[in-house]
This record gives sequence, C-alpha cells and structure tokens, in this order.
Amino acid sequence: MDWLLAGKGGALSYNKAQMQSPADDTAAATAAALEPAPWLQAFAVALAFFTRLKLRPEKIHPLAACAQGFAAAGAVVGLIVGLVLLAAHGLGLPGLVSALLALGSGLIVTGALHEDGLADCADALGARERERSLAIMRDSRTGTYGVLALLLSTGLRVAALVALPGSVALAALIGAHAFSRGALAIALERLEPLRRDGLGATAGKPQHRQAMLSLGIGAGVLLVVCLLFAKIGVGLFALVLGGLAGMAAMEVARRRFGGQTGDVLGAIQQCIEIAALVAFTFFY
Repeated sequence: MDWLLAGKGGALSYNKAQMQSPADDTAAATAAALEPAPWLQAFAVALAFFTRLKLRPEKIHPLAACAQGFAAAGAVVGLIVGLVLLAAHGLGLPGLVSALLALGSGLIVTGALHEDGLADCADALGARERERSLAIMRDSRTGTYGVLALLLSTGLRVAALVALPGSVALAALIGAHAFSRGALAIALERLEPLRRDGLGATAGKPQHRQAMLSLGIGAGVLLVVCLLFAKIGVGLFALVLGGLAGMAAMEVARRRFGGQTGDVLGAIQQCIEIAALVAFTFFY
C-alpha cells in the first residue's frame, strides 16, 4: 500500500502530500488538520484514495480527516463489483467465470491496493524479528507467504460469490466492502504507526467519534442492503464474523509488529471483507 505515497499511481498521487498530516508540526496544527472534513469532500477524497477513479476533489484533506467517507467509498467499489457480477450472470456465463470477472473488476478499480498490503503482511509474518518484518513490508517483492495469502483471499471470495444467488451476492459485496473500509478508521485510531514516513503515520489519526461514526456507517450499509436483498439475520452474522476477523487482525498487528503501517491496514481490510462474504454462505 505504501507505494501510493511514492506517486506511482492513484488519482490523487499528484497531490498526495496534502492528504497527510505533518509528522513534525505542533500538536495544535496536527489537531487542526484532523478536524473532520465536510461530508461531500470527505467522500470525494476517500473515493479518490481507495480507487483509481480519476477524481479531482475540490479540496484535499488529510486521509484520517475523511474517515466518515470510508464506508461510502467502499460501497461504491462493492456496487461496481456487484454490477459486473450481475451483468456476467445476465450474459449466461458460468458462476465461476462471473465471479472471477467481478473480482477482477474490483482489482482494476482499486489497483489491488489492499491485496498488496495483505501479501506484504503475510510475508512479514514469516519473520521472527520485528525489524525484519518491517523491512520485508518495505520490499516490493512478494514471497511464498504473500502469494499463498493472495491465493487464499481470491479463492475464498470467488467461492463465496459462486455460492450466493445474484441479488444476495450484490448485497454481500456492497456490505462487505463498505463495512471493511469503515472499520479502517478504528484501526487508524487505535493502532500506533510503526514508521514516520509511511501511510499509516502520515494519514494521521481520526477523532474517536469520527472513527466510530465511520464504523457505524459501514455497519449500517451492510444491514440495509441485507434488509433489501437478503435477510437481516445474515447481515448481523456478517457484522459479527467480520468484526471478529478485524479485531483478530488488529491484535496480530499489535503483538507481532507493534502497530500499523499502510500494508497492515490493507491486510485488516481484506480479513474483514473475506469474513463478511463467507458469513453469507452460512445461510445460502
């Protein structure tokens, strides 16, 4: 995930520095930078950061100041993936092909942002020393653990989409993407950054109320789409399973790494998304 800060991609790479809170400024200046951004501006910045859509927000805010827009940006990604899945079903394509095409569209839209973090974290977990783990996360190469983690992530999500009926799969995708990204605000608030120059540090910390609001919006989106296209009980179970996966991932990051980086945040998102999607398969 940290490659975004190097200006290699993303719609906002031209002005990424404005989305970061200055690490060396006074406490007052930093606190001012992390005041919640206006809703529409927060959504625009979050969508531009989490996707490769060519957006030019009216004003760039630090990423953590836009936490209330995380879930909505995730819902947009989930909607795109879900519509591709339904379109593939409508063309009469087999379930496996449809699921792979849908998942591929999501990778294109997001630039595999979170998958990159998952792979780096999986490789880093293979190291015994914390310093070595951080060095591995900085390495652009992907090792055996990273490849296996990507295969497992892709396989579980594809299998879940194949097992679910079309409208239920749409609800699962919108809800899982929204909830998993909304929960990232909690990770930003509660996990200390491990580096001064990575995304996890430069994004800043959202206010507690703002982080809880982000999580609540993500949970609300998941429950609403389940109420419309599935069952409310499915949504509640997905929240529980996704929440447990997120808490477990955060605890692993705290114990093994001592905090978070951009890669850790990506891995947390993947764990929550996968768990939420798998939760749906218990009912269908």
